[in-house]
Amino acid sequence: MRLIWGVAGCLAFGLGMLGVVLPLLPTVPFILLAAFCFARSSERLHDWIVSHPLFGPTILNWRERGAISRRGKRMATLSAAVVFGISLAIGLRLSLLAVQAVALGLMLAFIWTRPTA
Repeated sequence: MRLIWGVAGCLAFGLGMLGVVLPLLPTVPFILLAAFCFARSSERLHDWIVSHPLFGPTILNWRERGAISRRGKRMATLSAAVVFGISLAIGLRLSLLAVQAVALGLMLAFIWTRPTA
C-alpha cells in the first residue's frame, strides 16, 4: 500500500510542477495532495516537502488553519478570469459559459471564504 501512496504522491508532485509553468494547471492542490500521499508512504519524502522553502509554508498553512495566502487567492481569481475570458473570446455556447461561470464562481467562493494565511 505504501508503494501506491508513493506513486500517487510522485504523480501529484509532478502535476504540481507542471502547474508552475502551465498557467491553467493548478499547483497548490497537487502539492497538498502530494504531501498527503507522502505522509502515508515515505516519512523522508513527507519531511522533504513539508520543509521545502517554497512548498512547505503553503502545506503548513493549509494543514494548521485551512488558510490560503492572499497572493494565492489573487492568483486563483486572476486565473479564473483569464480562463473565462478565453472562453468568451473563442465564442463558447451560452450554456457552456453558464456552467463554467457557476463552477468558477463556486471555486472562488470556496477560496475567498478560507482564512487568509
